[in-house]
Amino acid sequence: MESSNKNKGFISLLILLGVLVGFAYLGYTSLKVIRQKQLGLDLSGGVSITYQTTTDNPSDQDMKDTIYKLQQRVQSYSTEAQVYEEGTNRIKIDIPGVSDADTILADLGKPGSLVFKDPSGNTILTGDQVKSSEAQIGTNGTTGQKAYSVKLVFNDEGKKAFGDATTNLVGKQIAIVYDGKQYSNPVVQEAITGGECYIDNIDTYEEAEQLASTIRIGSLKVELEKVQSSVVGAQLGQRAITTSFQAAIVGFFAVALFMILVYWIQGVAASLALTLYVSLILCLIRAFNITLTLPGIAGIILSVGMAVDANVIIFTRVREEIGQGKTVRSAVKTGFYKALSAIVDGNITTLIAALVLFFLGTGTVKGFAVTLALGVLVSMFTAITITRTWLYAFCDLGWDQEKLFGRLVHKKTFDFLGKRRIFMGAAISISCAGLIALAVWGAKTGKPLNYGLDFKGGNSLTITFDRDIPLEEIDSKIKPIVANVTKDQDIQASKIQGTTQVNIKTRTLSIEESAALDNALETSEYKISPEKVTSESISGSISAEMRRSAILAVFIALFLMLIYITIRFSNVRFATAAIICLFHDVLMLCSFYVIFRWSIGSTFIACTLTLIGYSINDTIVVFDRMRENLRINPGWSREDIVNKSISETLTRSLFTSLTTFMTICILFIMGVSSIRDFTLPLMVGAICGTYSSIAIASPLWFLMERANDRKKLARQKVADEKKAAEKAAHKAEKAKNKK
Repeated sequence: MESSNKNKGFISLLILLGVLVGFAYLGYTSLKVIRQKQLGLDLSGGVSITYQTTTDNPSDQDMKDTIYKLQQRVQSYSTEAQVYEEGTNRIKIDIPGVSDADTILADLGKPGSLVFKDPSGNTILTGDQVKSSEAQIGTNGTTGQKAYSVKLVFNDEGKKAFGDATTNLVGKQIAIVYDGKQYSNPVVQEAITGGECYIDNIDTYEEAEQLASTIRIGSLKVELEKVQSSVVGAQLGQRAITTSFQAAIVGFFAVALFMILVYWIQGVAASLALTLYVSLILCLIRAFNITLTLPGIAGIILSVGMAVDANVIIFTRVREEIGQGKTVRSAVKTGFYKALSAIVDGNITTLIAALVLFFLGTGTVKGFAVTLALGVLVSMFTAITITRTWLYAFCDLGWDQEKLFGRLVHKKTFDFLGKRRIFMGAAISISCAGLIALAVWGAKTGKPLNYGLDFKGGNSLTITFDRDIPLEEIDSKIKPIVANVTKDQDIQASKIQGTTQVNIKTRTLSIEESAALDNALETSEYKISPEKVTSESISGSISAEMRRSAILAVFIALFLMLIYITIRFSNVRFATAAIICLFHDVLMLCSFYVIFRWSIGSTFIACTLTLIGYSINDTIVVFDRMRENLRINPGWSREDIVNKSISETLTRSLFTSLTTFMTICILFIMGVSSIRDFTLPLMVGAICGTYSSIAIASPLWFLMERANDRKKLARQKVADEKKAAEKAAHKAEKAKNKK
C-alpha cells in the first residue's frame, strides 16, 4: 500500500512539474509580448490623434457629449484610451499599445454627419438622436443558421421622430447616410415606436460591427476633422518598466521565501502554486490582449494578495486540525474543506465588484476590473485545486510528518471587544484629522482637494529641442524646471516619436507663470526660445460622465455585496457591518490624501478600488470564523464569539497583510518617483483594510446585534404590557358581569 502511494505521489509530482514548466515557459513568452505590445500610455506610449470641430464655437455641452461618446468608441482599441479637450474646439485621443496612426484613423473614421433619410431624400432624424448602436448575433428562425443584425436605441427625441416616420413608411426603405455615402437601406417592416429597432439581413458579423461602428461615430453632436496624428512615447519611461518588473520578481521570491519559512512544506506547495498562478495570469493577459497600466497592475497586486491569502487560510486550518490530534492526511482534507467557505465568499464578493466595475466603468476603472476579475478566478483555481494537489502528492511520497506541517493550538483569546472604544476612537481621530485638513487647505489655497491632471485638466506644452532627449533626462532635468515654476509635482511627460519634441502636461498656468516658464527654459542649459514652446489648455481625461459611472458602479457593487453577504450569512447585520467598514476604509484613505496633499487622479480611483476589494475579502474571513463559532458553540456569549474569532484569524490577517504589504513596499523602494506616488497609497490602504477587519468590523456587528436585542426586548415589553392590560381589562369585565 505504501509503495502504491509513493508511486502515485511520484507520478503526480511529475505531472505537476510538467504542467508548471510548460505554463512557466508560456508565461515567459507572454511577458515578452506584453512588454512589447500591451503596455499602456504610461508604460510604453501609443498613438495620439487630434481632431478639430468644423464649427468654430461648439457649445461646452456638445463638446462634453462628443468626448464621452468618443471615449466609448475608442475603448474597442483599449480600455485605457484617453479622450480629452484641447483648447476650445479640439479633441485629443491617446490610444496605448498601438503605433500605426493611419490604421486607427481609417477604422475610426471621420466623426459626424450621419442622417436617416426617407425615399424622397428628406431627413427623418440625425445621428445625435441615436443613443447606442451595437452589432448582434442571433438565429434565423427559418433556417436555424446564425443571423447578424444591428440594434439601434434612440433618445426621446429620436424615438418620436423614428416612430412617426416608420408609421408612415411601412413597406418602404429608410437610408442610413454617412458623409454623403449610403451605408444601409433597410425596409420598414412595421411601425417602430418603442425607441429600438434592428437592421437585419446582414451577411457577416464584421459587416454588422462596421455598420454599428459607423452609426456610433456618426452620432456625435459635432462634426470633427483630423488635424494631426503622432506616435508618443511612454510617460514613465523604460526605467519605470524595468524597475517595476524587477520589483515584481523580487517581491515574488520574498513572498515565496516567507511562506516557506512560516509554513514549511505547505509553503513550498503554495510557492509552486503561486508560480503557476503568475504564469496563467500572464498567459491570459496576452490571450485577451489586455492593455496593462498602473491601475491594471494594482488589480494584479490585489489578486496576488488574495491568492496568498487563500493559502494562508488553508494552512492555518490544516495546522489547527493537526493541533486537535488528527493525522496530517486527515488534517489536509478537513483543512481544505473548512477553509472553502471563507475563500469562496471572499472571492465572490470581490468578483461581484469586478464585474460591476467592468460593465459600468470606463477607462482605468474597466482596466482595473479586467485584471482583478482574471486574478480572482485564477487565484481560486490555484489555491483550491493546485495547492491541494501538491500537498496530496507530498503526502503520498511519505512527506506527511507533523514536523513538516506544524501544529496550531489557540491558547489565548484577546479581549478585542473590550478595546473597541480605543480602536474606533483612533479611526474617528484620523477621519476628523482629514476633515480638519480639508477645511484648512480649503481656507489656505481655495482647493481643499489636490485634483490631478486626470480630473481637472491643465496646460499641454509641446517643446521642440535641438536634439532627441531621453525620457530619463526629461524626468531628471526638465521636469524639475517645470516643477520649480508650477510648485507642483503632478507633471506628465512623453516624447513624440520621430521628432525632437516633448509633450509636457501641467496644471493650468497663469500668464505670469507661463512667462516665468518661458524664461526658465530659455536660461536653462537647453536654451529653448519661447517660439519653440506651444501651449494649449486641456480638459481632464477623466470626464464627469466617467466619474459618475465609476461612482455608480461602486454603489451598485456595494449593494450587490450587501445582498450576497446577507444571503450567505443569513444575517443582514454581517453585511451592513462589512459595507460600513468599506466606507470607513475609503474615508481613512481619503484622509491621508487630504492631509498629505497627494494628487487625486486615475491612480486614486485604482487605489480606492483596490482597498475595497482587499478589505471586503479580509472582513469576510473573520466573519466566516464567527459564523462557524456561532454554529458550533451556541451557548457562548457574543463577546466570546467575537474575541475568539478575531484571535483565531489574527495570525492569518497579519500574515496576509504582511505579504501584500511586502510586495507593494518592494515596488515602492525599487520603483521610480511616479511608481512611488502610486504604491504609497496602496500601502496605506493595505494597513487600513487589515485594521478595519480586525478592530472595526466585528465590534460593529456586536453593537448592531446588541441594539437589535434591545429593540426585541422593547417590543416584547410593549407586547407583554399590552397583553397584561388586556388580561386585566378582561378580568375587570368578568368581575363586573358577575355583579
